[in-house]
Amino acid sequence: MEFKWINEGSMTRENDRIEIYAPESSDFFYNNGSVNEEGITPESLCNAPFYYTEVTGNFVMKVRVSHDFKDTYDSSSVMVMLDMKTWAKACFEKTDFGTHAAVSVVSRNGECDDANGCNITGNDVWLQITRVSNSFAFHFSEDGEKFFMMRFFNLPATETVKVGLLAQAPQGKGGVRIYENLTFEMKTVKNIRFGE
Repeated sequence: MEFKWINEGSMTRENDRIEIYAPESSDFFYNNGSVNEEGITPESLCNAPFYYTEVTGNFVMKVRVSHDFKDTYDSSSVMVMLDMKTWAKACFEKTDFGTHAAVSVVSRNGECDDANGCNITGNDVWLQITRVSNSFAFHFSEDGEKFFMMRFFNLPATETVKVGLLAQAPQGKGGVRIYENLTFEMKTVKNIRFGE
């Protein structure tokens, strides 16, 4: 598969391991005026490095992600995108509650939501994106075998979408985000909520 960049970043690749550097103050998020002194970035940002490939039809993408959880909202993420205002991301993030959590954001026409999912004890987790027609699901797994749904949603997607790896550091000084054992399967799952 051929990969391209939106907001080209610094990357190293060795065997099944990809490291992408998340620059300081980098994110994909439209805050829609919800600016507080704490907890939410003071401006809308769409400047995080997104390393993607174009995928046509139904698919399942899996990758093991990790990072060092230095600053609030630091994240190794995966994203599916139609355009710069229509996308969704699943993040393994240091939350503003001090936890390591599976977090999801969906942007429709530049209006974002934000949902914290399950807290995870370690510094690594598997993330999965599943597509069936215009329906998508995000899943996470601590062992790479049994996946649990963190979100089911729909997007007004075209047949071909951008799918890949997103490295962010919205409030922090930046750092390395690690992605291992990235796979794509071009298939239609029987149950999108189960991701299989």
